[in-house]
Amino acid sequence: MSSIEIAPEDLPEEAHANHGKTTAAWVTNIGLMIAALVASIGIAIPVWPVVWVGVGLAVVALAAGASLRALGHGQPLQ
Repeated sequence: MSSIEIAPEDLPEEAHANHGKTTAAWVTNIGLMIAALVASIGIAIPVWPVVWVGVGLAVVALAAGASLRALGHGQPLQ
């Protein structure tokens, strides 16, 4: 048992209950998984242009997720 007492007004606000189940989260995660797969294949074969394509796909996936979140398809900003 903790000896620290926290007043109710000092507690953080309740988190959203969607746990990342949003379009922006899905697009970002799937895009990053594809990018990691392509980059890892490029490293395994050693073909460096394929690795850089994987890195580019990761950048595109992150940009797509950020765009979708900005358009309201992600977890709301506070």
